[in-house]
Amino acid sequence: MREGYREPMVDSFLPSLHGFAFDNDWPDQPALTLSTPFGDIGIGNAGGGLCGGMVFAALDYFLAGKDAVLDRPAAGDPLYKFIVSRLIDSWHVPAGVAQYYQWMSLPDGDHVVRLFNRPVVAERGLGWRTVRVQWPQIRKDLDRGLPVPIGVVTVASRNPKDLALNHQVLAVGYQADGPRVTVRVYDPNRGRRDDIAIGMDTSAPGRPVTFDHNLGLRHPVRGFFRVAYTPRPPA
Repeated sequence: MREGYREPMVDSFLPSLHGFAFDNDWPDQPALTLSTPFGDIGIGNAGGGLCGGMVFAALDYFLAGKDAVLDRPAAGDPLYKFIVSRLIDSWHVPAGVAQYYQWMSLPDGDHVVRLFNRPVVAERGLGWRTVRVQWPQIRKDLDRGLPVPIGVVTVASRNPKDLALNHQVLAVGYQADGPRVTVRVYDPNRGRRDDIAIGMDTSAPGRPVTFDHNLGLRHPVRGFFRVAYTPRPPA
């Protein structure tokens, strides 16, 4: 394995083997309603899905050495209830919801002002926070062979209702070629595909960073961060 390169190994998480065989497509109604500092937010409709719950649950199964379930569970099924409970865990209310909301409100690049005729960074943007703060933490876990749930911010908005437009995926490997980094992920919206990834150029994080991806999203990726995860026995 060359420096700057971390592909999934044989015993690592592979979406084609360890992801759920069903994709993130659920009834068009909230699976639950979260009470947050910004008001009640419905989570889990067909547009937003149960991505965080599926990511956490798939990782739970993987770490427990159990095969992922093939059949989509019906509402009321123990697995469905487990995925919904893991969705709640993945949002880490209220701190996790607040982090999504803060990132939605931040600029893509650093906000720079001039003070005494010198440029001063007044606020770090999503590019710098992703590349310089979050990515090193994610890469450290991947280098240890640990998959990492990540929160993907897709919109620039101060409307709390837009929180449901964000996404969660599971980072399972990466490739670095100079400043170019490609993060391989399990995306519940894409099912058991091993070719799903988020790419970024890390050379100028103070400027808006362009994230290219083939996630199952209708919005661009603005940045991503490491989501705190604690395993639970799978359903």
